[in-house]
Order: sequence, then C-alpha cells, then structure tokens
Amino acid sequence: MNRLESIYDLTLELKKLLDEPMTAKSREAVITDLNRILIKRGVEMENINAPLSTEEQNLGKKLVPINEAVQKKMQVMFTDLKTEMKQVKQQKKSNQSYINPYKSVQAVDGMFMDRKK
Repeated sequence: MNRLESIYDLTLELKKLLDEPMTAKSREAVITDLNRILIKRGVEMENINAPLSTEEQNLGKKLVPINEAVQKKMQVMFTDLKTEMKQVKQQKKSNQSYINPYKSVQAVDGMFMDRKK
C-alpha cells in the first residue's frame, strides 16, 4: 500500500459523508464525523515526504478533483449553517420583542408630576 492510499480512502469517506442529505437533527453527528476524518487525514498528509513514485503521483492526480469537490461541499455546508444561525438569532430577537415590547424604549416621556395646593 502506498503512502497516498490512506489519504485517498479518507477523502472518499469525506465525499461520501458530504453527499448524504443532512438534516438539522443529524448535523451535529455529521460535523463530528467530518472533524474526526479531517484530523486523521491531516496527520496522514503530514507524514508524506517529497519523493513520490509514479503510482503515487497518479493517485495524487485523482485525489485533487475529489478534494476540490469536498472543499466546495464543506463551504456550502458552512454557508448554510451561518445562514441558519443568523435566522435563529433574528427569530430569538423578534420573539423577545413580542414578550416584552417596551424593553427597548428608553424615553421617560409622558410622565406628569402634579402637586396639590
């Protein structure tokens, strides 16, 4: 087994994981799995040294487009997550305004002090 084989397998595993539909309930488990695989792949990539055989170079050429697809899918997932977080934050803010609509009012307007003579 050459040195790039494990990286290739981990990248295919990442792609397979990202190709599956992700629901809000399964998102945390998917992100945990992604992090685990990315850490393993990072360790494997650090162990690669420069002189590569022709077989390893060919495998590396196959790996590049798969890696680009994985990066695009991860970027889309990250963007969706950011959008959803903004929506949740906005919804929380609007729910607070329904609970206490006068919380943000700072004016002490309309106060009238009357003294009896």
